[in-house]
Amino acid sequence: MKKTLIYFATAMLTVGGFTSCSLDKEVDLTFTADNVFADEDMTRGVLANCYTYLPDAFYGFTLEDALGAFKDCMTDNATPYWNGLRYRSVLQDTYDATGHYFAEYYLDRNVRGIRVCNQYMENVRPEVVGNSQKPGDDNKLCDRTIAEARLIRALLHFDLVGWFGAVPIEDHTLTQQEAAEITRTPAAEALQWIANECDSVKDVLPFRYANEAENWGRVNGAAAYALKSRALLYLASPLNNPSGSADLWQKAADAALAFIAKNNASSNPYKLFTTEDNDPNQNYYKCFTSTPHLNPEYILSRSEYKTSNIERLSLPCGYTGKQTAVGRTNPTQNFVDAYETINGLPIDEDPKFDENNPYANRDPRLEQTILHQGSIWGDPSDDSRRAVNVTYGTGEDYQALHGGTTTGYYTKKFCFEISFKKNASEVDNPHACPIFRYAEILLNAAEALNMAGKTDEAYQYVNQVRARVGMPAYKGMTKDRLNERIQNERRIELCFEDHRFFDERRWKLFEGKTAASEKSLPRYKQVYNLYGIRWTSETEFQYVVEEKIGVRAFTSPKNYYFPIPDAELKKNPNLGQNSGWEL
Repeated sequence: MKKTLIYFATAMLTVGGFTSCSLDKEVDLTFTADNVFADEDMTRGVLANCYTYLPDAFYGFTLEDALGAFKDCMTDNATPYWNGLRYRSVLQDTYDATGHYFAEYYLDRNVRGIRVCNQYMENVRPEVVGNSQKPGDDNKLCDRTIAEARLIRALLHFDLVGWFGAVPIEDHTLTQQEAAEITRTPAAEALQWIANECDSVKDVLPFRYANEAENWGRVNGAAAYALKSRALLYLASPLNNPSGSADLWQKAADAALAFIAKNNASSNPYKLFTTEDNDPNQNYYKCFTSTPHLNPEYILSRSEYKTSNIERLSLPCGYTGKQTAVGRTNPTQNFVDAYETINGLPIDEDPKFDENNPYANRDPRLEQTILHQGSIWGDPSDDSRRAVNVTYGTGEDYQALHGGTTTGYYTKKFCFEISFKKNASEVDNPHACPIFRYAEILLNAAEALNMAGKTDEAYQYVNQVRARVGMPAYKGMTKDRLNERIQNERRIELCFEDHRFFDERRWKLFEGKTAASEKSLPRYKQVYNLYGIRWTSETEFQYVVEEKIGVRAFTSPKNYYFPIPDAELKKNPNLGQNSGWEL
């Protein structure tokens, strides 16, 4: 899968231990800091290296037998079809602190990146990079690139908090002794530190770059405002705000509103993506299949991938020919049921919902996100376009040697309608999953305002997201009811973008429920029991427990965070282990 950071003309610099330092060897193999930072190209290479550590929702698609599916497969939104996919270990809680699959999110994907950022910030030289007053994007270039590295460092700390809770804050290059003795900062304090770091750079960086064709993919002031908004939203959430402090929710609201105000004052504001004819039945789907660097909604994305891997690993297994789709991500019935009716009501509350025709008259995002029995899919330009058939046991899209569905569903989001015919020309389309996009900022504002007691002010922001797809506006709800609907809106709008895993936990959706006790609830409100649909013929169906996993394992408080890798604890016992993961 070919990936490109659009703006980087300099390839990633690899300088032995210098840019890939670990606790065991910080610096100084072949290149020294003096050598590297005396050279402009090598200096830019170190900054480019900082960017390679940014969170990447498509990372797993490069390791298809291990991670070739969306991370929503660790949530109630989807299950992983392939037996070897590592997400199963999270759903079933079959891993520990010794060599577990997701330990890489500690050292390899975050701590090492933080250390590269620190090395850049401490060693970059104004006389080498330049730091003169200039018009446009390159004003005070050295100061700006230091701000870039500082923001990336804050984002990597945020990613650590999401996976591991309390984290060591590395705000400078550690000595060997410091690295061996550093302790972890509680999650709430770390989130506030991250927000403060955003404040330090958000107005140093351009809110948007004037030349985005060259600078797309580079962090900007908007990304700093967005990260502050998300960090303070997490800080205000039940997982980190057990007292329910309205002040924390107000601070989160203020951060989201600050983004919106700054954006509205911009000459080139971010906005919700729409098609030229503003078609509510295409707006959402096209948002993720338009050229990413031309998308007005994307605030920051890790990369553009020129690939067909997303399609091959996501689409129904009956689409075969030049290549074969394997459908590794299977959306659950829980998730499908979360889509409201076109009247703006949950399906269990709308008397007009037709249980015998379950996909009719639903939120348009359902058809733009999920492939189900009867969905029309395929390249419109050839005869590969047909109805999806997941009939149990006999449907061509139900099961194949290397793929299939355990729920009766496949993912459509991010997938182009490519041809799988044997004589089709290979087409790699540009894909990018946003780290931040404007719809999230609107939902952040709505959630925080409502929870701060300003329900009347919250409606306008969630309703903007709903209006894009023609869904009725929310109004006249209690605070608790609107919070429930905003959580559902976030689940629908931000699916498969690496939000649901963390949202389930920060909202503490598992508390007060068990697999047995929640069975009386509608499927979309259940988080332990996972469901699918079984089509016994092309027209008849029944709802069933998901075929391979069925019930998720979750122990509170253990499973709110991953364990600190045992190898890191052996290096530094001061890190301490997360509750429930002690060996």
